Amino acid sequence: MSVHLDQIDILGQVPLAGTIAIMLLAIVGLAALAFIALFIKFFRLWLQAKLSRADVKFTELIGMWLRKVDSRVIVLSKITAVQAGLNLTTRDLESHYLAGGRVPNVVRALIAANRANIPLSWQTATAIDLAGRDILDAVQTSVNPKVIDCPDPTRGRDTVDAVAQDGIQLKAKARVTVRANIQRLIGGATQETIVARVGEGIVSTIGSAKSYKAVLENPDAISKAVLAKGLDAGTAFEILSIDIADVDVGENVGAQLQASQAEADMRRAKAEAEQRRAMAVAREQEMRALVVENEAKIPLAIAEALKNGNLGVLDYYRMKNIIADTQMRESIAKPPAPGHKEEK
Repeated sequence: MSVHLDQIDILGQVPLAGTIAIMLLAIVGLAALAFIALFIKFFRLWLQAKLSRADVKFTELIGMWLRKVDSRVIVLSKITAVQAGLNLTTRDLESHYLAGGRVPNVVRALIAANRANIPLSWQTATAIDLAGRDILDAVQTSVNPKVIDCPDPTRGRDTVDAVAQDGIQLKAKARVTVRANIQRLIGGATQETIVARVGEGIVSTIGSAKSYKAVLENPDAISKAVLAKGLDAGTAFEILSIDIADVDVGENVGAQLQASQAEADMRRAKAEAEQRRAMAVAREQEMRALVVENEAKIPLAIAEALKNGNLGVLDYYRMKNIIADTQMRESIAKPPAPGHKEEK
């Protein structure tokens, strides 16, 4: 009986070992297929990097694929850096890509800075790029300064308007030549600040001039005064020059203000005169009321005087005659009304 059992175990192990072997072969086959697929997928990039001496390993390409990194961007950027003589590692490029940076832009900026002998490290360039600034444009502006119009015509204003001390308005246009300061790009003020400061300096300089003629005769005095104020402090730019492109004479603001002030004074005087007239009319009416009130007391006083014997009847009639005679004389002396014709 034991012999038969051993034979059964041996016979049962034969198909189990075959199944395991088939599974292992299937796994190895799938791995081989996956490797072949990855090899076909990345072989061109790997060969391109190898021929360019960029030193990008095949395992690094697979790691980029697993981390969802665009391997083509990394490889081409490293090839560009190596060909330009920059020493950048694949890890640096990949980490900046994962941080949301623009790897090709940073590499081109480093190459441009290297060619122009501008000190720019990888850490500084990536920090500027992650801060939202265009590092390539900053390097290009540092090499090739750009001109900024003041005021900015896209904001709806064409001139900077200011008034000299003699009241004449001047309208000026300026062009500011700036160069990017790489070291102050992080935290430095932008182009809008430069435009605002230059405009403020122009207004201040024109306002301090005693006459508009002095400004027209010597417009470069504006640029010299504004440039001497150090308006690029705290900004990402360095001001090279400020040129006054045009100065036009505007309105006579001083005369307009004087006319407005005179009109306001006239209105105030009229209001005060009207107030005094109203007070005089009120006073006149008050006095007339007092006269009427006192005239109403005359008959009572006459009656009281007659009653007490202080006034006789003849005296009373004599007084009435005098009043009637006075009224007749007043009516004769009164001038005729306009348009009245005397009867012949």
